[in-house]
Amino acid sequence: MMTLSRRRFLAVLSVALLARPARAMSAPPRVQKPKHPTPRPGITAAKVLPDAKLMDKSAAPVFAMVREIPEVVDGIRCNCGCADQEGFYSLLSCYEQGGMAQHCAICQGQAKLAHKLHKEGWSLAGIRRAIDAEFGDT
Repeated sequence: MMTLSRRRFLAVLSVALLARPARAMSAPPRVQKPKHPTPRPGITAAKVLPDAKLMDKSAAPVFAMVREIPEVVDGIRCNCGCADQEGFYSLLSCYEQGGMAQHCAICQGQAKLAHKLHKEGWSLAGIRRAIDAEFGDT
């Protein structure tokens, strides 16, 4: 039987601990991205700002797209950060109230992509995946 000195034992132990696979070491818990909201039954575009109330008239075409598919846009989480603000439910919220989407390229980009894919016959689940791939913070 081989006897190890205390110094040699500690050296072997420290090498063994350092050689552990990374997965065995404790890592911070992974923060799960918020899920897309469930479209509200009977949602309409009634609260989407009309063109006459838009401060940035160049956003009018995107607002028109959202008015065509409010039930789809209401099932998408906005990825620009506004979804974390009180009173916001979905991407549709960005086109209502103060209409912050008229100044936000992310809100507009998500709506344009949702409109395009919806017109191509994509399901809401597919549209969400495409938006997450394009605009999500993976």
